[in-house]
Amino acid sequence: MPITTNYPGVYIEEVPSGVRTITGVATSIAAFVGWAPQGPTDAATQVLSWPDFARTFGGYDTRSLLGYSVSHFFANGGQEAYIVRIVDKTAVKAVLKLNADVTVTALSPGKWANTYAIGIKARSDDNTRFRLQVLLVKPDKSEVPVESFENLSVLPSDPRFAQSVVNNGSSLISITVANTATKPPADTNLPSPSLGRDTSGDDGTVLNPDDAKFNAALTGATALLDRVSLFNLLCVPGETDPTTVQSLQVYCKGRRAFLISEPPQGSKVTDLQTPDSKLTGDSATNGAIYYPWLQAPDPAMQNALREVPPCGFMAGIYARTDASRGVWKAPAGIDATLAGAADIDLTLTDGENGTLNPVGVNCIRNFPVYGIVAWGARTLQGNDERGSEWKYIPVRRTALFIEESLFRGTKWVVFEPNDEPLWAQIRLNVGAFMHSLFRQGAFQGKTPQQAYFVKCDGETTTQDDINRGIVNILVGFAPLRPAEFVVIHIQQMAGELQT
Repeated sequence: MPITTNYPGVYIEEVPSGVRTITGVATSIAAFVGWAPQGPTDAATQVLSWPDFARTFGGYDTRSLLGYSVSHFFANGGQEAYIVRIVDKTAVKAVLKLNADVTVTALSPGKWANTYAIGIKARSDDNTRFRLQVLLVKPDKSEVPVESFENLSVLPSDPRFAQSVVNNGSSLISITVANTATKPPADTNLPSPSLGRDTSGDDGTVLNPDDAKFNAALTGATALLDRVSLFNLLCVPGETDPTTVQSLQVYCKGRRAFLISEPPQGSKVTDLQTPDSKLTGDSATNGAIYYPWLQAPDPAMQNALREVPPCGFMAGIYARTDASRGVWKAPAGIDATLAGAADIDLTLTDGENGTLNPVGVNCIRNFPVYGIVAWGARTLQGNDERGSEWKYIPVRRTALFIEESLFRGTKWVVFEPNDEPLWAQIRLNVGAFMHSLFRQGAFQGKTPQQAYFVKCDGETTTQDDINRGIVNILVGFAPLRPAEFVVIHIQQMAGELQT
């Protein structure tokens, strides 16, 4: 506000610079969808490490590919993921009635809860208050406390009302206390009552991508992902149905995310030389496919090798490459080694690779010196005949990164006066963001003028736009494209003639 001058002297007024820093968003937050033996089913759950996933969703389970793919993601450089657990309607939550008024229920369906018990102990000096413990029952029948809630009451008016305290603090159970409750449940002696004593937890039908019920459940899964503020990579391990993959591509395009998929297990090279048209449509710019499947040790089967899809490995490599080189670097090459992979289902020749690469199928190769590496960087619109501007994965992902960053970083513009002062501020802030990327080596060109431009003025925003409340910002960039083919010319030098 203007300073009111009412006495002779010097006045200081701080003038805003107009700079609003635009921060680049994260580029490698992954989302995984699949069946798991335990864990929340009503939300996309954030996990920050493999132990975090194992605690929440049960770790490896030979009936599902989800746990293995998440493990491969973190082993290859992934740092953050969201998990959507899909279960069938036949899955059941374990239930235990402690008395006529108090009931304990497992937070999620599955047999996992049957290995837990509930311990109750009244306070020695006040029998209206009690301690509730969730106990893990080991194979030798010993019990280990994993959660403990002290000084609880069954009265709703009490600050330590059991239903409020437990339901807000437990990651395993919820408790329901009837309005008629007047005294706590009776003490339990070892062994404590099983959480599944009244209704046992049940996994129900295990849903995998080859099941029609799984594909139908994906609609609900994407609805849960809609509540996640930001994710960049989507993996549905083992999902190969063209119609379903196409729908996931459409979803990713709307979320400015990228789908990593694979062909059916055991596919032959000839099966992939003519990709299904459903996989290469308009939304294929936001997806890539990797071939073949891999063999990796299975910790749930004494490290015997099992076939696993490449999506988890590749999501981790995307994250690792983004962190070390930037999103504009192709997640492929001799540095893109697949950690944790023991072998590949099919050792491809150069000729076979040469038939798949031009149609947008990214090959995984096993080279004697470098090991198992990703050897392709094309989107599903990377077919040479199509000539798409989004042929390469790093070009598309760089554009998605810029779009998401500017989408979030220009919200301050909304409701500002739509005239030249605003346009100048927009040019300043967006230009500063693009220049920072230029200095990091994200674009072609030796000068900023060759690398990018930002235009927001009376040409981009006409009077009609102003009347309709619209400001148009035009941002262009010269992307870096990978050196996919290296051609070395060798010429024999002719000996000089003596004259």
